[in-house]
Amino acid sequence: MNIRQAKNEIKHTVEAYLKKDEAGDYEIPEIRQRPVLLMGPPGIGKTQIMEQIARELGVGLVAYTITHHTRQSAVGLPFIREEEFAGKTYSVTEYTMSEIIASVYRRIRDSGQREGILFIDEINCVSETLAPTMLQFLQCKTFGNQKIPEGWVIVAAGNPPEYNKSVRDFDMVTLDRVRYMTVEADYRVWKEYARAQHISGAILSYLELRPGNFYRVEADVDGMQFVTARGWEDLSNLMAVYEKLGFLVDEQVIREYIHHADVAEDVAAYLDLYRKYQDDYGIPQILDGCVRPEIYARIYAAAFDERLSVVHLLLDGLAVFFGRAASERALTDAWYAFLKEYRRQVETAADPAECYRTLVAEREQEMLRQIANDAYTREEAKREKLLMEKLKAAQQEVTKDSAQRCFEAAKVGFDRQREVLVQTEEAAGAALEHAFDFMEQAFENGEEMVVFVTELTITSESARFLSEHTCERYLTYNKQLLIGTRRAELLSELRRDN
Repeated sequence: MNIRQAKNEIKHTVEAYLKKDEAGDYEIPEIRQRPVLLMGPPGIGKTQIMEQIARELGVGLVAYTITHHTRQSAVGLPFIREEEFAGKTYSVTEYTMSEIIASVYRRIRDSGQREGILFIDEINCVSETLAPTMLQFLQCKTFGNQKIPEGWVIVAAGNPPEYNKSVRDFDMVTLDRVRYMTVEADYRVWKEYARAQHISGAILSYLELRPGNFYRVEADVDGMQFVTARGWEDLSNLMAVYEKLGFLVDEQVIREYIHHADVAEDVAAYLDLYRKYQDDYGIPQILDGCVRPEIYARIYAAAFDERLSVVHLLLDGLAVFFGRAASERALTDAWYAFLKEYRRQVETAADPAECYRTLVAEREQEMLRQIANDAYTREEAKREKLLMEKLKAAQQEVTKDSAQRCFEAAKVGFDRQREVLVQTEEAAGAALEHAFDFMEQAFENGEEMVVFVTELTITSESARFLSEHTCERYLTYNKQLLIGTRRAELLSELRRDN
């Protein structure tokens, strides 16, 4: 299965294990809740999907890479206590609580989340001294003499032997007590995640042209050469910051993330071209509706790689507009929900200004709790902090007065935010129309238009924008190019050209 299928299956498993009956007991008894054992190559996103599942289900997550542990930290330290048996006193060895089990209880205490996921990575790469402990963990759901707390689902992950020489095979007894899932690298599935995480458009454009380089593991005389999904994502994060600082990402930097000499060299050459295309074609000017005549002459004569790169540069530029619109929409909606609740309470409040301050304080406490529980994505946390700043700023205007006047004062900043949202969405709509102007003139309804419309359709922020704002040309091309045999023919032509 691919990583998306694995995520869905694990999510369903957690939901099933945590389902309770009318008496409040788990529908599937704890003894029948088999741990999930997820096997797949390194760097494809196993840890990320666990974070997503926990966030989406609103449960806790404690994650450990077991190779970082010794037997003592996993099992606990021995100590001696005395017990009496049949009238005689004996010294008995017991163990302190495992660090891992303690972390689960600590999470319950600090977050209030009594249910969650205990995720153990690289479980089949442990040392010989720790191997029996891991088998006991999977078979009995214990570390040493300590059980995993009720309501916590075990998910473990490991790497197949072809990727790690130190892996250990599980015996039949263990495998008969787990849910065994195998996951493989899949660029098309990862691409959806990459778009949502705003992975560099240059990297995604490169991988569209060279999808075979997405995940590669090869052994030669010089040792292991490899490229992983984790490498692409980490490189993208560095590139974004380097760009802000004005630093150059050259081949040496790329080799630090892409551990395959040929691929790293190829990526470096492509990034140079990508930057050159961005300057030569003037993407910001195209999206502003100002296209120099010589640009069309160049694109008509360009090779496939260059044409497709320009399409992705346009999509990158549009993504900035759509991202701003999505952020402003989310902020506006959250602010509206707050004001709606204030409007409901202020009508009967003895002190309208104090009512506002109380609601702001409650929202801030909830925000801090959610951040502490890792319940927000990075974007959600950023939005909540920004909203809190704006709500606190409005507090100065909400003074002792009538309920209506206090509400109007609280609403002043929101009205300005609505204007910002309208302007942002209008700018995004205009940029999209200008992009279609260029696409029609440069490519008509060829393969490049298929790529353009497909990316608009499957990328979450653009798809959301298009669902809320009508673009007639998008609807027309979507109908003409992305249905039936016409789409298959054009995509087939695109693959042949590639």
